[in-house]
Amino acid sequence: MKHKSTPILEVHVETNPEGTVMLTSEIGSVKMIPFKGTVTGPIFNGIVEPCGVDTQITNQNEVRHMSARYMLTGTDRDGRDCHIYVENNGWFTDGARPTPFRTVPTFITDSPALAPLLHRNQFVGEGLRDESGLWIRFYELQTANKSP
Repeated sequence: MKHKSTPILEVHVETNPEGTVMLTSEIGSVKMIPFKGTVTGPIFNGIVEPCGVDTQITNQNEVRHMSARYMLTGTDRDGRDCHIYVENNGWFTDGARPTPFRTVPTFITDSPALAPLLHRNQFVGEGLRDESGLWIRFYELQTANKSP
């Protein structure tokens, strides 16, 4: 399924490597990476609260599941203060992260203006690391036009 060309949100992630916690066992490994950041877009502008965490679990077959959970605080497209909770999941094989990597986000918001859009679960995420850090861009999926 294709996504629209303009992201609804762009998140610039600032990780805190000193706060990373890891464990390794006979069945795999877990890494928890704390982060904060900024977010911009046509529907919302604000910050990623500094309590975000990216949990990466790699199993014995080198399949990595990434689940990032974080809270955005800022203003919606109507200029009202609001929050957006994000849970963003991705899976990678061979223990490697493709470039760009794809994710499946879920949003919960207290913004009356954004709830009809964000509560539909019709989005895809795309992550890319460059010289300025990690960027996650969220796009609305295009829906196929159905004939009557």
